[in-house]
Amino acid sequence: MEIKDGEFLVLVGPSGCGKSTTLRMLAGLEEVNKGRILIGGKDVTTMQPKDRDIAMVFQNYALYPHMTVADNMGFALKIAGTPKDEIRKRVEKAAEILDLTEYLDRKPKALSGGQRQRVAMGRAIVREPKVFLMDEPLSNLDAKLRVQTRTQIAALQRQLGVTTLYVTHDQTEALTMGDRIAVIKLGILQQVGAPTELYDRPANVFVAGFIGSPSMNINTHPVVDGKAKIGEDTISLPAEAVNKLTAEDNGQIVVGFRPEDASLATSDDPNAFSLKVVNVEDLGSDGFIYGNILTDGSAAEASTMMSDQNKLTTIRVNPRALPKVGDVVKIKIDPSKMHLFAPSTELRLN
Repeated sequence: MEIKDGEFLVLVGPSGCGKSTTLRMLAGLEEVNKGRILIGGKDVTTMQPKDRDIAMVFQNYALYPHMTVADNMGFALKIAGTPKDEIRKRVEKAAEILDLTEYLDRKPKALSGGQRQRVAMGRAIVREPKVFLMDEPLSNLDAKLRVQTRTQIAALQRQLGVTTLYVTHDQTEALTMGDRIAVIKLGILQQVGAPTELYDRPANVFVAGFIGSPSMNINTHPVVDGKAKIGEDTISLPAEAVNKLTAEDNGQIVVGFRPEDASLATSDDPNAFSLKVVNVEDLGSDGFIYGNILTDGSAAEASTMMSDQNKLTTIRVNPRALPKVGDVVKIKIDPSKMHLFAPSTELRLN
């Protein structure tokens, strides 16, 4: 994978997929047993961490409790033998950017979580490195502070123009902050692209289900005469996608659609399927209905569900026209926003 100069790249994936390991390899904290790491065209694979010109922001801040904020921020420069007045200048400049000027003489224990996180950022900024590595820096903050700090970090990175690799498992963070997103599953890169690209054209079932909140509805359905059989109903499929199915797919297709890409349809719409409403949510600005696809006239779940059995189909509707729990409604998927995958490979067809 290549990260462009000055780019903000977000690395996402479920716990244990290798995000932090990747970051630690770039930092030189883990040994690399295969492949090479180049920073600015220079091979740093076997280089000591101190010679790589990178700065890392850790999840748990990692501040020295006995030092003031100013000393924490300038410590790396002090070790490197930078003159005192130069250190002071850089620390004050970073403190100004991060709104920490009035806290420079405090110890970390007298700061809030968000302030400590900014001190950790400041320590990285004063070094003026080639690359920033950030390992889930917001996961210890409360929800409101997270949103605020998220905006600050993204704005800060654009201001400084330093190439940044940011690790998170929070896909909202990824979609809002990154120039590009890389999705990893079990140590293997699944897809790299701009946030809209991953949202609109996920390369496989995993990326489709991982990016987006509420997540995409993904089910496996039999293909009958070139149409997908959803419960008792059939919906049209593009011929180009159906033609790509192979014998391994056993005459089935994986249909995915986002909650906002489906709508309530009339009872005589030929291209709609029935849904029994199990739960409704009125959020004021949005309404969501959750339901089971009707099969054989009963609300039994289709046995070919890919994900867990209790995953209901989610549809976003006008909150002023919410159906009631127990209603059976017809649902129509926007054909241009349908995501089709092959069951055998889980790769995109359309």
